[in-house]
Amino acid sequence: MVKRTRKKGRKFTDEQIEWLKMIKDHIATSAEISKDDFDYPPFNEKGGLIKFYNLFGDEMDKILEELNEELVA
Repeated sequence: MVKRTRKKGRKFTDEQIEWLKMIKDHIATSAEISKDDFDYPPFNEKGGLIKFYNLFGDEMDKILEELNEELVA
């Protein structure tokens, strides 16, 4: 059974939440995140950009954009 958490009208699985937290931590130390960053730890250790796409699908770019805007502001 997959547990889902709802944020701003979206539902996220525990695994998606884990990835969103990793991205948040990266932005906190680097001021932004790009697709290239998924080639490096901790992302590449968990499947990199391909895994991120598998988790978030076509919303991947929108999620990265939103996180960059909201967490940097």
